Amino acid sequence: MSSLKILHVIARMNIGGTSHYIGELVAGIPNSVLATGNVQGAEREDETVNHIEVIRIPHLGRKISPLNDYKSWLELKRVVSQFQPDIVHTHTFKAGLVGRLTPGQHKSVHTYHGHLFNDTSFSGLAQIAIKVIERYLARKTDLLISVGKKVGEELRQAGIGQDKKWISIAPGVNQLPQYEKKFAREQLGLPVDGFLVGWMARVTNVKNPQLLLEVARMLPDLDFVVAGGGDLLKIIEKEKGDNVRILGWTDAAIFWSAVDCAISTSLSEGMPIALIEAQLAGLPIIATDVGSNSEFITNGETGFISQIQARDLANYLAILAHDQKLRLKMGKTAQTRAFQDFSIQKMLADHQKVYETLG
Repeated sequence: MSSLKILHVIARMNIGGTSHYIGELVAGIPNSVLATGNVQGAEREDETVNHIEVIRIPHLGRKISPLNDYKSWLELKRVVSQFQPDIVHTHTFKAGLVGRLTPGQHKSVHTYHGHLFNDTSFSGLAQIAIKVIERYLARKTDLLISVGKKVGEELRQAGIGQDKKWISIAPGVNQLPQYEKKFAREQLGLPVDGFLVGWMARVTNVKNPQLLLEVARMLPDLDFVVAGGGDLLKIIEKEKGDNVRILGWTDAAIFWSAVDCAISTSLSEGMPIALIEAQLAGLPIIATDVGSNSEFITNGETGFISQIQARDLANYLAILAHDQKLRLKMGKTAQTRAFQDFSIQKMLADHQKVYETLG
C-alpha cells in the first residue's frame, strides 16, 4: 500500500453527492486528510465530516470574497507547509482556485464534479471569467479528473486542459437501506397509497426546482415530493401547488423507499450520487440531458433522458405513472447496472493508481 500523503481540498462539505464522494476517498485511502471551510447560509454540513480527518480552513467558502479568499489561501498555505502532502487534490471551482495557487513541492490533481457554465446564479460575464480562470489553472495541474466522460468533454470543448492528461472516474456509491413503502411513507407523513414522484437536491438555481413546479402544474393528478434545502426553499414553498409536498432535508434511504420514481430538473450536473442511490433502490429516473446523466441513465431502459422542458418531463412522467410494469422493469434494470458500475472499491482503486503514478 502506498504511503503517499494526500490532502483533499474543497470549499465546504454541504449535504450532497460531492461530499459523499470525497468522504469515501479520505476514509478509504490511507494517509488522506480533508481541508475544508464551513457551510454558509441555509446550507447544512454533510455528516460525512464526522467520520474522517478534517482540517478547517476558516475563511474558505463558496462565496466570492477577495479578502476572505486571500485569507483562506494563507491558511491553506500554512496547512500545506505543516502537512507536507505528496499530492494536493482539489475539488470544485473555489477550492481549485485557492488550492492550485498554493505553493509547495506536491503534485496537483483536480476533480471536476460538474461545471458552472449553465449555472444561472452566475452572470454571463462571471461565466466567461470562470472559463478563463479554469484554463489558466488547468495548465498548473498535473492531472485533471472528471466524474463523467461527458463532463470532461464539455470542459475540453471550452478550452480547459486541452493539452493535459485527463481521466474519468465514476463515483462509488453504497446501496442505502431499503424500507417497506408503506412504512417509509408513514415516516415522512405522506399518503400511503398512490403514485409519488421524488425530487431530491439542493433547492437552488442550478438544480432548477422551478421547472419541477411547472411540471407539477401540468400533471395536477400526480403527487410530487421535494427533499432538500437551499436558498430557493422559501420561494418554492410559496409557489408550489397543492400536489407538491416540501419535506426539507430528509433521510435519503427513507425518501427513496417512499417514492415510485425519481426526477431531476437540473441545468447542470456531474454524475449525481443521489440519482445513483435512487437506482440502487430500484427506481426509474427521469432526468434532464445535462452533464453525465446520459452515461448512467439509458433512455427507455432504466428511465428517460429529457430536454430541459416541462412538456418533455411531464410526458415521460405520465408514461411511468400509468405503466407499473414498465416502472418495475426499468427500476430492476437500473438497480442491476448501478451495482455493476458504481463500486466503492473500484473508485478507490482508480484513485490509488492515479496517485501512485504521480508520486
